[in-house]
Amino acid sequence: MSASSAFNDEKGGSSSVGEPEYGHDPASGGIFSSDYKRHDDLKEMLDSNKDSLKLEAMKRIVAMIARGKNASDLFPAVVKNVACKNIEVKKLVYVYLVRYAEEQQDLALLSISTFQRGLKDPNQLIRASALRVLSSIRVTIIVPIMMLAIKEAASDMSPYVRKTAAHAIPKLYSLDPEQKDQLIEVIEKLLADKTTLVAGSVVMAFEEVCPERIDLIHKNYRKLCNLLIDVEEWGQVVIINMLTRYARTQFLNPNMNESLLEEGNDKTFYGSDDDEDEEEEEEKKSEAPMPKRKPYVMDPDHRLLLRNTKPLLQSRNAAVVMAVAQLYFHLAPKVEVGVIAKALVRLLRSHSEVQYVVLQNVASMTIKRRGMFEPYLKSFYIRSTDPTQIKVLKLEVLTNLANETNISTILREFQTYIKSMDKDFVAATIQAIGRCATNIGEVRDTCLNGLVQLLSNRDELVVAESVVVIKKLLQMQPEKHSDIIKHMAKLTDNIQVPMARASILWLIGEYCEHVPKIAPDVLRKMAKSFTNEEDIVKLQIINLAAKLYLTNSKQTKLLTQYVLNLAKYDQNYDIRDRARFIRQLIVPTEKSGALSKYAKKLFLALKPAPVLESPFKDRDHFQLGSLSHLLNAKAGGYQELPDWPEAAPDPSVRNVEVPEWTKCSSREKRKEKKVEKPFYSDSEGESGPTESADSESDSASGSEIGSGVVGSVSGTASEESEEGSESEEEEEEEEEDEKDKKMTMKKELKKPVQESESEQSSEEEEERKHERKKSKARKSDSESESDEDEDSESESSQSESEDSESEAEVKKKKKAAQSKPPSKPVKKESKKEMSLLDLDDFEPAPSPQVTPLNSFLSNSLATDLEGLSLSDAVLSPATLSPCSALKSYELLHRIRGEGLSVEYCFSRQPFSPDANMVAVQMQFTNNATSETKNLHMEEVKLQSGMRVKEFPEIELLPAGETATAVMGIDFCDSTQAANFQLCTHTRKFFVSIQPPVGELMRPVFLTENEFKKEQGQLMGMNELSEKLTLDAECRNEHAIVQRVTAAANLSRVPCGSDRECRFAGRTVTSGSLVLATVATKEEAAAQLTVNCEKMVIGTMLVKDVLLALTQ
Repeated sequence: MSASSAFNDEKGGSSSVGEPEYGHDPASGGIFSSDYKRHDDLKEMLDSNKDSLKLEAMKRIVAMIARGKNASDLFPAVVKNVACKNIEVKKLVYVYLVRYAEEQQDLALLSISTFQRGLKDPNQLIRASALRVLSSIRVTIIVPIMMLAIKEAASDMSPYVRKTAAHAIPKLYSLDPEQKDQLIEVIEKLLADKTTLVAGSVVMAFEEVCPERIDLIHKNYRKLCNLLIDVEEWGQVVIINMLTRYARTQFLNPNMNESLLEEGNDKTFYGSDDDEDEEEEEEKKSEAPMPKRKPYVMDPDHRLLLRNTKPLLQSRNAAVVMAVAQLYFHLAPKVEVGVIAKALVRLLRSHSEVQYVVLQNVASMTIKRRGMFEPYLKSFYIRSTDPTQIKVLKLEVLTNLANETNISTILREFQTYIKSMDKDFVAATIQAIGRCATNIGEVRDTCLNGLVQLLSNRDELVVAESVVVIKKLLQMQPEKHSDIIKHMAKLTDNIQVPMARASILWLIGEYCEHVPKIAPDVLRKMAKSFTNEEDIVKLQIINLAAKLYLTNSKQTKLLTQYVLNLAKYDQNYDIRDRARFIRQLIVPTEKSGALSKYAKKLFLALKPAPVLESPFKDRDHFQLGSLSHLLNAKAGGYQELPDWPEAAPDPSVRNVEVPEWTKCSSREKRKEKKVEKPFYSDSEGESGPTESADSESDSASGSEIGSGVVGSVSGTASEESEEGSESEEEEEEEEEDEKDKKMTMKKELKKPVQESESEQSSEEEEERKHERKKSKARKSDSESESDEDEDSESESSQSESEDSESEAEVKKKKKAAQSKPPSKPVKKESKKEMSLLDLDDFEPAPSPQVTPLNSFLSNSLATDLEGLSLSDAVLSPATLSPCSALKSYELLHRIRGEGLSVEYCFSRQPFSPDANMVAVQMQFTNNATSETKNLHMEEVKLQSGMRVKEFPEIELLPAGETATAVMGIDFCDSTQAANFQLCTHTRKFFVSIQPPVGELMRPVFLTENEFKKEQGQLMGMNELSEKLTLDAECRNEHAIVQRVTAAANLSRVPCGSDRECRFAGRTVTSGSLVLATVATKEEAAAQLTVNCEKMVIGTMLVKDVLLALTQ
């Protein structure tokens, strides 16, 4: 058969229609071809003198390999062509040899001289392929040849060949581990390589051969950090994992002083999530004017790693995103870890395999850092199309994220999931409800009621799982729930699932004193069916019999003996042993030992309630993202994540000596001119990120004068920061712009003669800035109105950036305040996005006191005026109301405040700058003999979702005087406290405002029909009822209304019945409806019913109103 005809046949030109095509295909080695003629045509083509035929044959052979067919019998014919002059043929021959060199080692050894010649080939691809084939021949005889080839390739001009050398290192190491020392030398040489192509491969070789040799990384650490962004994706994953381990051995734990920082003797060191572009520098700390020494200073190299990995969170490769996420989780300060949440949530839109891995890691993260994922709660809602394992993991995450504020939403979701057709998923949901109930005491009763309702479900599996979970919940407070135990006792006739039957019997036995009449009857029924029960149920029947014999032997003595006799002859020896043991223990005989005296104590001892814990609780001792973490078992080759060192190792080991000749180069001179201060200056660390690439709006809206003054305290450049800035050209340009500003600022400070001119120009500049701010505010207002309906992810990310931006601005302001003369009033930047009536857009009025207008300006008039374009400086006093009518709370005692006392009350007036905020009226009294200046807020610490609108700064409060101010707080429908510092010109006081649940609402007017309609929609878990006895002074309608409205900011709803008082309101933040009804009965008895979408708020409101009506 000629070669050309064979080629035609391969293309599918079958002459006879009846023959199957694969039988005729010489490349397939089909069923009908005999072995001795197999691949003959290909062998002929490989033996021919024409390169075109050889190339065609090699293409077909490589195609066969790609299809998974065996082409090993062609090895002798292919290996002859290794010396072919045609480069294309040569490449394909090497591809073939890499695949089969390990199988046909003897034949491959014959061609070893050809491979060695290939290592000298002018073409880089041939040199690399020859090395690849050589390292694939796994014969110990050629180890020295391989070693020599790797050493030569490591010095090759081509980065591709050096990369191949790095790949060959682990192969040689696995063949002969004794070569380790020589291979480490090669790895050290390749680690110094400056090309991105080699970096990933050599770090992989380092991890395989000598992961313990951390000292090899020191000199290359900064280079690897800077190259990271350009390395190929799989190289990035390897480098990030290696650098995670490296950082854990070389840097201090950034969260070591967390408790110290939280107590608040100092500012938190890392202002926001967005200041990754700013290094923290140790060398210059002494130069900057500082009120106190920071307890922890981040190593600049630690910051460099965090900053250079952050952009990779936007990578298209899920493995890279996961690697960066685990790096941040294990290495970053707690306040910065939040940036990974959004990236991980993005990965949940990927394939189910990726989702599975990501959710496993998120589940581990949510146990320690719950707040990180709270804004993305809706991303973990379950879709009907999700596979079961994804559904269960999402349930796990939702359960971990549950807290008092979001539990009502999560329980509503769970109610829907119970209706699913997927039984495993339904069982997992019921367990999740149980865990929520144990973790959050406020909803325990609600969850129990919901689970009891499930006991009437048609599906037996749902009922069985509910029984098991109810059993665990009842152990927490059994005395309250004897009716539930009775209800479950009735189910023994219907439920057939063994675990559920066993749980019910255990409950009845454990709490038999709560159901003394029912327990013996249950034992009677169980004794009847004893022989047909499962083993787990039989054991519980024996236990129940023993407990009843000890507590109620009159009724159950004979029954117990009957059950023990049946058990004595049971087929299962566990049951026979249990029966013998219990008989000896509870029925005392002459032979029975001393233990029978203590039978009652043994059986009826108080048992601790079970703790329902997450299966992911202790999983984070494995490195996140690793196979070991996924399996929850140590996988082969897994390296433990080292513990943080107690003391910081010497950072100078990472300094790279610059050769003498480069120091004098013109490029370096240019850099010296350009960079006059370290890339990460200390003054910026103090005043917040002034040139953060992530928050450009910061520098735009931040005070230019403030940053200028701050910038004047700058130092000289260090070699490290120069190296860091070399790869970041954009940031260098930003830095130059900032230096220009600083230089002009210095010049201005040196010209006292032209002071009046500069003042005039600065005033004009201030006006221009106000105009810009106003237009920005209008823009942000309109945007916020139009974007209200966007999903929670976008909202939360927006709030994150706003928070970080505002923290940075406050830091700038603080620094500016320190360096400015005290006579000038300090302007405060707003803490949240600006609105049209933003208090901070206007200079505070020069008068030290604000006169309450409500004496001569009615509220209705104030609301009419709100539509006009008045500033808040005029409007805010309209919201002031006399504190005496409302309950006042002490914020700062005059002794602690050194003469300054502060009281606050919830004015129950709408807060005009933001309707979603609660207005808090504050009264400052200066009891000291000297005046107090610059009263303002700083260091606001809030739970996620909460916001604060600061009160305008009070510039002067003379001795003996009183001033009033209004601030707004968005408590996010929770009773968690807003913590902040109250600052005067000399002192700072830590204070916190915690609202009663009744102040989180605003009254709303409803008609009687609307009230009944809304109440009908808020039934089931959203309704709470309590019976009460009214206080002696609270028996008439007027007193009830007065006390309820004092406890909660609700309005009265008209009602036809004189025995009912109805009230309605909405929560301030979310606008959820709150309905309350007090129905009076004979004598002093009454019933309080609260209907609320948010179950936690409903529960807390019931307690408060009960207290108000009964005391």
